[in-house]
Amino acid sequence: MIALAVLALLLAAGAFSLRAVGTALAETRSPVLVLPVASGRVPEQHALSRYHVRWYAASVVFLAFDVEMLFMYPWAVVVADLGTGAVVEMFVFLAILLAAVAWARREGAFRWA
Repeated sequence: MIALAVLALLLAAGAFSLRAVGTALAETRSPVLVLPVASGRVPEQHALSRYHVRWYAASVVFLAFDVEMLFMYPWAVVVADLGTGAVVEMFVFLAILLAAVAWARREGAFRWA
């Protein structure tokens, strides 16, 4: 029990010291006062403005296809050694992914208006 209390104190001291070092080394605590340069044009929006909520759905769909490629590259290397079973498994995987995209389309994830 004492070891647990000592561990909690060490964690709290470590977190506090990291926060203190971060505060001491920070350049400024003031908000952004200078507009970003966009080829000499005055920007239409603030640099720290929020994105529209529709971009999050597009990001999730992109990540799904990106993870698909993570599975397909190693599969392409070993598919000749594994044979027909590997091809069938990849097509099952792609069918599941296509079903997910169809569901996202039905739910309106790709509508921008």
